[in-house]
Amino acid sequence: MFGLNTKLTNTVITALTLSITVASAECTREGLLAAAESYVAAQTSGSIDSLKLSATNFTYQLNNKVTDIKTGVLSQPLKIDLNRSTADTIACASYTMLISATGSKPYVISTQIRHRDNDTSSIALIDTIAATTGALFFDAQKTLGYIQKENWDTLDEGQRASRDELKRVGDAYLDMWTDAKAADSIPWGTDCERVEGSALTRPCGATLPHGGSQKPNGNRRYVIDETVGSVDVLCSFDSLGDMPDSHEVRLEGGKVKYVHTVTVLR
Repeated sequence: MFGLNTKLTNTVITALTLSITVASAECTREGLLAAAESYVAAQTSGSIDSLKLSATNFTYQLNNKVTDIKTGVLSQPLKIDLNRSTADTIACASYTMLISATGSKPYVISTQIRHRDNDTSSIALIDTIAATTGALFFDAQKTLGYIQKENWDTLDEGQRASRDELKRVGDAYLDMWTDAKAADSIPWGTDCERVEGSALTRPCGATLPHGGSQKPNGNRRYVIDETVGSVDVLCSFDSLGDMPDSHEVRLEGGKVKYVHTVTVLR
């Protein structure tokens, strides 16, 4: 009987230990940004060997299509002239912008990385929109020049928009092509800047669409980081055609400060 009780006790202890471990799992900014840094290093080297990819449930998506990671852009070493990452601890995801303007082949890349079960020790999804020569308004050198001048410092508490507001603004931006009222619902800053490939618009609230398309921009995936006031939305830009797309918006003090778009033409 003593041996049976010991086995039961050990089983209970093991179960409790596992439940405590699962319950205490937490998606942290540090973990998300560390995974993003490992992705930048992998893109720099063109090798995925150092990436901690999920052994049981990993997906690589390139320009809205599931792709073999060994044949995608991540298999190409790139000279990275600029990289910047944001973290979403609610969705357990990160967003990284990469610009390679001075290497052998130019790229502007938007990537969301996702983790499952609040566990940033392994990567479940790498979701990339990769624009190169031939993409909408593409000129990596000009894009680099614009974005290098931007300030993406952490915002003071009083300058931060809520998560719901950031998502609302991201959605409203993508809704402008189908909803005539969407543009006027966005809190444009008087000094905001919009970078669409090599095209710079200042202020970014000028020359906006007010409906006209019947096709909404769908397949939206979000990374929201309140600390820097940003929302990135990867999507299919269906209003003007089936185009893989990333739209990133930063709000400062409740007003739109920056908009970045990366759009791949099929």
